[in-house]
Amino acid sequence: MNKSKHTFFCPDLDSGTLDEVEAGHAMRVLRLQVGDQITVINGNGRKLTATILESTKKSLTFKPIQEMAEEAIKIPLHIAIAPTKSNDRFNFFLEKCTEMGLSAITPLKTSNSERKVFKAEKGVKTLVSALKQSGNLYLPDLTEQINFKEFINQEFGATKKFIAHCENDPSKVNFKDCFTEKNEDILILIGPEGDFTQEEINLAKEKGFTPVSLGNSRLRTETAGIIACHTAYLQY
Repeated sequence: MNKSKHTFFCPDLDSGTLDEVEAGHAMRVLRLQVGDQITVINGNGRKLTATILESTKKSLTFKPIQEMAEEAIKIPLHIAIAPTKSNDRFNFFLEKCTEMGLSAITPLKTSNSERKVFKAEKGVKTLVSALKQSGNLYLPDLTEQINFKEFINQEFGATKKFIAHCENDPSKVNFKDCFTEKNEDILILIGPEGDFTQEEINLAKEKGFTPVSLGNSRLRTETAGIIACHTAYLQY
């Protein structure tokens, strides 16, 4: 029996079945065989080694061998961000933040958004691929795109809320200085290439969002998202 060299994603580990996409990758791309050993993760902290029992064109069944108790990073950070016009650039953001253990991502539609439509289903595929590659065990929660005003009008409980923008604002603080307690929930808004409008900034401040700076440079949207995630990553 071969030792496990490949990781697959299965939301329901107890089902013992990989879906058509994962099964196809295992059998047609990687040429695995019945009896081979694989690693299976569920994106919610669980990981196990298993043996391939049977495969068809649309599924693969596996038998668990051992569940592994491994600690993985899950940053209590929620990034609400305006997707970039370039798929590649936004996918890069999704990949890197998944590797670091981000908890949640909400695509925003803002006044200056370059991309008015974002399909979460395609984004999830990017997240799953990054999760398997990185060895992390937590899949970020990725929602459908939502209008900025609708999003900030939600109730976020005890979450600490921030908005990163490039306007001159004496009330801005450094994001890296905003972490006062371990494991506190953080939400940060990241705008599009044209930044948030002044109206959007004012609305966010009225809703209790604190303006923050991510550094001295004017960052691309995906870079700002990665910097925000890495800043939180260093705290946990």
